[in-house]
Amino acid sequence: MKVTFIKPNMGLVRGRPYLDRGRMEPLTFAVLAGQLPADVRCVLYDDRYEKIPYDEPTGLVAINVEIYTARRAYEIAENFRRRGVPVVLGGYHVTMLPAEALQYGDAVMTGDAEGVWPRVVADAAAGRLRRVYRATAPLRLEGLRTRWDLFAGKRYLPVRLTQFSRGCINLCEFCATGTIYRRTHTCRPPAEVIDELASQPSPFVFFVDDNLVGNFDQAKELLRRLIPLRKRWIGQASMNCTKDPELLELIARSGCAGLVVGFESIEQRNLALMKKDCNREEIDYEEAVARLKGIGLQLWAAFLVGYDHDDLASIRKTVDWALGHRFCFAAFNILSPYPSTALYEEFRQAGRLLHDRWWLAPDYHFGDAVFRPAKMSPDELTDACFWARRRFNNPLSILWRATDPQTNAKDLWSLATYFTYNPLFRRELYKKHGMRLGYWNRLPTSQPLTPADLLELGPTGQG
Repeated sequence: MKVTFIKPNMGLVRGRPYLDRGRMEPLTFAVLAGQLPADVRCVLYDDRYEKIPYDEPTGLVAINVEIYTARRAYEIAENFRRRGVPVVLGGYHVTMLPAEALQYGDAVMTGDAEGVWPRVVADAAAGRLRRVYRATAPLRLEGLRTRWDLFAGKRYLPVRLTQFSRGCINLCEFCATGTIYRRTHTCRPPAEVIDELASQPSPFVFFVDDNLVGNFDQAKELLRRLIPLRKRWIGQASMNCTKDPELLELIARSGCAGLVVGFESIEQRNLALMKKDCNREEIDYEEAVARLKGIGLQLWAAFLVGYDHDDLASIRKTVDWALGHRFCFAAFNILSPYPSTALYEEFRQAGRLLHDRWWLAPDYHFGDAVFRPAKMSPDELTDACFWARRRFNNPLSILWRATDPQTNAKDLWSLATYFTYNPLFRRELYKKHGMRLGYWNRLPTSQPLTPADLLELGPTGQG
């Protein structure tokens, strides 16, 4: 049995496939490959930079679907299915919209795939692939094995990806993670993560967790065990970690080089709307930033632009605030309601969505506003978000932010990292803006759902 994993690209830039030079290893596939017996051969093709050999024999194709790659994922699925190759679709987007995905694949997996993936492959090998595979709770993360050899010969950034936990204890209304996990947060045994990392020669690690410190006690155990490995690492963490001095000390001692922090907004009324409670409960942004920078961390600040208390002036104020703190990186993400989230349903009922399924709309381009903002027009929001990205990443800004002695300029390694990735991300933001999703001018051919499909999906028709 041979399984072919596919990581889809996003779309076209000036008529050519987008070449993502900031790509990292698609960790999901290495974890799934690690669940399979030795007699199952696994291969990976990354559509972000290499051609997919559609005519190469394989027993099953598995495609990870994200909202910005959904259209391209469905195109790839159609190419394989025309050749009689069964295709299974999984990932966050499929979990949120299984009925949509099922129209483009032979099977879908919802939830965390580890619970059902070996059965999917066994069923495909026996010729009895079902239409819907639904992972059941509670999720267990013990005994996972990551097949990093799947990336041998591939061209990715020089950082090893791993995962300690899944889920999030928060329930922000815009967030797909919160919608799927509903305040649950599950950790792998810290000893298993450490054993895995100790076997890897790479000195630089990225934890892909949505919130590495979702459980303070478990995070502390992991960090204590990380210290002897002497690796540098980055990860995502909620700001409430700054309220625990012991946790902050362990973050620093364990080799943390930087954190991705979701500030989302500097306007308290926006935070209240989005239910970003972890940023509102006795958290002072200035104090939190001072504590994180005080232990030398380079910060990747993430902001959402377009909430109802945003206007052009508040967006300018947010960029000024980010520049004033000389963050290593900052992501200004245009608010894009994800399907099945509370925010999407709220906007749909209020008639504020510009497209029912904006991720498949033929006239949608990456960076476009997809709803009617409260205090500006959709075009004004689109332009304001792109302006924010350009201003933060212009050459003078890059030089100015580099001079922060606490973080970006604290040592040669930090400075080298800063000047390696800032120009890269600047180039990528210009390339991606206005990108058309998918490669085809038409939507891939969909198949209507049968009564049996609807029965498997459940009473809502969504799974």
